Amino acid sequence: MISANEIRQKYLEFFERRGHKIIPSAPLVPENDPTVLFTTAGMHPLVPYLLGQPHPLGKRLVDYQKCLRTDDIDEVGDTFHHTFFEMLGNWSLGDYFKKEAISWSYEFLTQELNIDPHRLYISCFAGDADASKDEESAAIWKEVGIPRDRIYFFGKKDNWWGPAGQTGPCGPDTEMYYDTTQKPCGPNCQPGDNCGRFCEIWNDVFMQYNKTADGKFEKLPQPNVDTGMGLERTSAVLNGFDDNYLTDLWQPIIKSIERVVGKSYEEHERPFRIIADHLRAAVFIISDGVQPSNKEQGYVLRRLLRRAAYQLAELGISSETAAKTIVNSIIEVMSRFYPELHEHHENISNVVNFELIKFTDTLKRNLPEFISKYPKKYPLNNNDDARFLLDHNLGPLKIDTDTFLTKVGSFQSLPSIAAGTAVFYGSASYGLPPDYSMNVVNDWVKANLVKEDIEKAITKMGELHQDLSRTASKGMFRGGLQDQSEITTKYHTATHLLHAALRQVLGPHVQQKGSNITSARLRFDFSHSSKLSADEIEKIETLVNQKIIEDIPVTKRVLPKSQALADGVLAFFPERYPDVTSVYQIGDFSQELCGGPHVNSTAEIGGIKITKEESAGSGIRRIYAQLSPAISQAEKRR
Repeated sequence: MISANEIRQKYLEFFERRGHKIIPSAPLVPENDPTVLFTTAGMHPLVPYLLGQPHPLGKRLVDYQKCLRTDDIDEVGDTFHHTFFEMLGNWSLGDYFKKEAISWSYEFLTQELNIDPHRLYISCFAGDADASKDEESAAIWKEVGIPRDRIYFFGKKDNWWGPAGQTGPCGPDTEMYYDTTQKPCGPNCQPGDNCGRFCEIWNDVFMQYNKTADGKFEKLPQPNVDTGMGLERTSAVLNGFDDNYLTDLWQPIIKSIERVVGKSYEEHERPFRIIADHLRAAVFIISDGVQPSNKEQGYVLRRLLRRAAYQLAELGISSETAAKTIVNSIIEVMSRFYPELHEHHENISNVVNFELIKFTDTLKRNLPEFISKYPKKYPLNNNDDARFLLDHNLGPLKIDTDTFLTKVGSFQSLPSIAAGTAVFYGSASYGLPPDYSMNVVNDWVKANLVKEDIEKAITKMGELHQDLSRTASKGMFRGGLQDQSEITTKYHTATHLLHAALRQVLGPHVQQKGSNITSARLRFDFSHSSKLSADEIEKIETLVNQKIIEDIPVTKRVLPKSQALADGVLAFFPERYPDVTSVYQIGDFSQELCGGPHVNSTAEIGGIKITKEESAGSGIRRIYAQLSPAISQAEKRR
């Protein structure tokens, strides 16, 4: 048996011996990237360096990165899907390329992890109009010992990475698969076809291109290597498991669930997996400063917690009672490599417990209302009743039933489509998990329902609601992987000014607790016990704009982190920065550790306007601010 901690350590030491510097995991919530809600891959924090900006630690880097992907939430419950997961990665920023990357991948797998080379299969990029077939990678694989009949070529869908948005760094990749059974699963069984025989364990991405806004693939000024090995999947493969939840990453958590519910994992695999996965993800999201809410990251956190609570309730357990034990086990398992979990233990437990208690109250209050509303008015006995319900539910969307049915596509059961809209509103309007709403619908619907048609309706309702709310989040996912635009850069430097102004007006107890920047506004969370007065907000805004008027140069120094901290540089998340890091200074007003983009001088910002101040949790306040037009010369003379 090999533990997950051993795999992490072996990986770091292997690449450190080959000249790579270890960098810490970046936060789950990208501070400088408004195009994504969460860090979904190890490359997100490194985009500026992939585009050519020098990294303080050089051109060879290695890390383990915490990641979270929201598109798999509904898939969690099988043996391998996760929301939160870890990626091991090594990086070349314009240094080595395909030969070294492939050779080291093979060496690490076969010599450090002792994987049988005869069970390794490879895929490479097949080529298209944008980029040529990757014969170079295939030739290198043959050199290290993989025969041609175990090398496959696939198109962009399978062997091309990025960009995550519409523009940004991207390129062909080569993927490594482990043959788990060594037996054909069918006549056309091959890597990547989900036949059950092959498991992808590593991916080497060769970032040679930058996709432009007009869809062209231009060569990057420097070719980069970006590799990713999923820790959960690799741990399972190395230990001979076909279920990720049997590894030491998960078993202590699974055992804690068994203790609190008094039932076995083998008898309740799906709910146990959902509880373990969702609470683990929630622990990490809260640790990075997110609070449950109805927007963005907070919405994802709330959804994860409520899904876990539902599964606990289905197992007959009070969720808030069980959660403390499970959260403790998660922190115990993960804190060796993520010590911040111990530091935030109390806050994590408090947030989880508060949200679960509130959710229980929501169910007690809203479930009876939902139950009472629909059966009395809309029993789905026939198509006429179904159309009546559809007309009612589609009203707020300003779309008629016939148009909606066209969007849903082919269907067998009109009552099923109507039931799907009811399930959607049970979630959207009453805060009920779809499973709860579906149970209610099943109780009062008298027609035979078709699961696929219900799911179509729920999906389409979600898409229509997203269309309605797209204006509020139009800056998100619009651009490339990381927004290095002029506006976002201004916001980033303005955040530093705002932080310094808060400390000067309110006191040195103010500490950054989180930030988020889009192309439309900045959001800044900070420690403070009371609501800001109108006078305090005015003083803070005036002070920031005064520093903008003064046109102060923004300078950058690269220093050892220990020296920077000893010199009094602000860093409220020091664990996020490497041992040698960048310090940005704005005159004698502000100096902080930071890796984000900045203007050259404060006057470039123009001005800011604080638009909102609110609570973001116990002892935490939140400020929203927007760029305002450049300050006039008359204002400057005052």
